[in-house]
Amino acid sequence: MLTGNTNEERIWNYLTAAGFNACGVAGLMGNLYAESGLNPQNLQNTYEKKLGYTDAAYTAAVDSGAYTNFAGDKAGYGLAQWTYSTRKAALLAYARAAGKSVGDLETQLAFLVKELRESFAAVYNTLKTAQTVRAASDAVMLKFERPANQSAEALARRAAYGQGYFDKYGKKGAGNKVGYTNSALVAYTKLSPNCNKPRKDKIDTITIHCFVGQVTVERGCEVFQNTARQASCNYVVAKDGKIGLCVEEANRSWCSSSAANDNRAVTIEVASDTVHPYAVTDQAYAALIDLVADICRRNGIGKLVWSTQKADRVNHKNGCNLTVHRDYANKACPGEYLYSRMGDIAAQVNKRLGAADAGQTPATKPQTPEAWAVPFKVRVSAADLNIRTGPGTNTARKGYIKPGVYTIVEVRSGPGASAWGKLKSGAGWISLDFCKKI
Repeated sequence: MLTGNTNEERIWNYLTAAGFNACGVAGLMGNLYAESGLNPQNLQNTYEKKLGYTDAAYTAAVDSGAYTNFAGDKAGYGLAQWTYSTRKAALLAYARAAGKSVGDLETQLAFLVKELRESFAAVYNTLKTAQTVRAASDAVMLKFERPANQSAEALARRAAYGQGYFDKYGKKGAGNKVGYTNSALVAYTKLSPNCNKPRKDKIDTITIHCFVGQVTVERGCEVFQNTARQASCNYVVAKDGKIGLCVEEANRSWCSSSAANDNRAVTIEVASDTVHPYAVTDQAYAALIDLVADICRRNGIGKLVWSTQKADRVNHKNGCNLTVHRDYANKACPGEYLYSRMGDIAAQVNKRLGAADAGQTPATKPQTPEAWAVPFKVRVSAADLNIRTGPGTNTARKGYIKPGVYTIVEVRSGPGASAWGKLKSGAGWISLDFCKKI
């Protein structure tokens, strides 16, 4: 029986009850998080477009028998991203024998423990006796998961994820008091003198900035050493994805032109171009999502909520807990590139947290988008706005749309936006939150 309020709590409690010690559970969970974001219905991202399924649709098709190549399609699936045909076939048989969905969390956990005990005895024993999270994590990665990337960096990253779970659940009282830790993803530390010690409020907000420079982690941290600047941040994400610590999470950075915001927020500066739309590298974007998910997990932020409405953000209405520098100052920060992707950042982080959706609060638009009169034209100002196969962030991306004027021929509701519009060209659907009706 599963107990807990979130997937990570349920997984922790189940694996602990299965006899693994705290280091073992943390090391295993760090690997499961790296594989699937702790989502038992996760279909390997590169296969979503190839097979034409979302996570939920793939699971439903397998359960119903409409899709018959589950074992042989070579697509990673579930908590552990089972891939090999014999292991996927065994998972499916186990679920059907139990009368459960192949994507059922408890069923996958039971199968995982059974597989470890019967086929990976060395790993199983390590998870019961490990003295460090790193030892357990390395055993799972190298002898159980065996991903293509087994670099030292990948080993360290997975161990860092596991350490986050150990810090939250493995220590007596962890997660039940206002205490602060720093991210284990940090590759470089150079603390800035520009801060207030300690912060006044519990961390419940994330604030993302663009650096306006494609900096290394060393240069990014060095900038905030100058006391004359009167500026700092908690973390810097460099152009190559390395993460630097400038101000410990226990302390308030001087970052957002708002003491009230900085006292409750972890602030992040991301290396970017120096001109509009202030684009960031793919490595920096991926590292940013890793970092934000880690911050949320360690500070008990169960869901990241973005709103396209400034009033919602600055007043934390409707659960909004993702803010930007332009909310508090006459600045373009974080630049259009990151600003237009805040909904995507929330969606990706929430998937890893096990939250239901991106939690984007509605913009001021009609309550029933289906009732909108079509066709109509919209002006897109956001750079590289995602085009999706259907109305919602739960559908696959088909590419990007450039700024300009476009015709919308159908409007529908869907997760991740107030409304979604179908392009006349037939290219797909776009979020109307980033468009202006003309």
